[in-house]
Amino acid sequence: MTPDQTYLEENKSKDGVKVTESGLQYRVVEAGNGATPTAEDIVTVHYSGRLVDGTEFDSSYKRGEPAQFPAGRLIPGWTEALLLMSVGDKWELVIPSDIAYGDAGAGGVIPGGATLVFDIELLDTKSEATMRAEQDAAMENFKNAQFSYLDDNATKEGVSVTESGLQYKVLTQGEGKTPSATSQVTVHYEGSLTTGEVFDSSYKRGETIQFGLNQVIPGWTEGLQLMQEGSTYELYIPYSIGYGERGSGASIPPFATLIFKVELISVDS
Repeated sequence: MTPDQTYLEENKSKDGVKVTESGLQYRVVEAGNGATPTAEDIVTVHYSGRLVDGTEFDSSYKRGEPAQFPAGRLIPGWTEALLLMSVGDKWELVIPSDIAYGDAGAGGVIPGGATLVFDIELLDTKSEATMRAEQDAAMENFKNAQFSYLDDNATKEGVSVTESGLQYKVLTQGEGKTPSATSQVTVHYEGSLTTGEVFDSSYKRGETIQFGLNQVIPGWTEGLQLMQEGSTYELYIPYSIGYGERGSGASIPPFATLIFKVELISVDS
């Protein structure tokens, strides 16, 4: 027998291990008493996965945050187990390859034919409709918080507001050239969210950046045209002239107000 077959044979005889018709093996480590998912639900879990030789290939614990999955769109062994579990359960799963990733393996870390061992903790289960409603409510709350931030900020000393909604504050006033909407400029900058979280910074990279003002978000195009070389401004950019309703990447959420400290080094053309 292969090491995986030997592991399966030995494991199923251990105390507390149950074997289903598909060949899934599971052991209840800790029993919960919450709801049981359906295949249409979104589950929240903590887990770690390893091969039978102990090699760990994935762990939400190590990432420091639980994972969310559609219960019915996972490898068959996971789906089967989740539909047997209750919220609060902690189980050890041993999943034969034919209800895991089969002969193909996965991602270069799970070889073909591998039996997989998972420690899994079911933290929550919700319907897709409930999940969408909660996400929509959270987004609406976030959007309203962004509006409130701008309303409060507009009343602060030294803050000016333009017709577009752009807010700016002069930190240092320079005396050099002012760019046009199509100028190439060189700047230093730092961008943050209203929470104070910095999402980008040329200062941290240790070098200035050059770009055309017709190649950036509208709030930058407008804000830089208010400045002169040698100026440092703080720009407060509403989502409507920032990254809009979609945000940008993982660091800028939809409807985000962006705060930039911008130093106009030079107008290059």
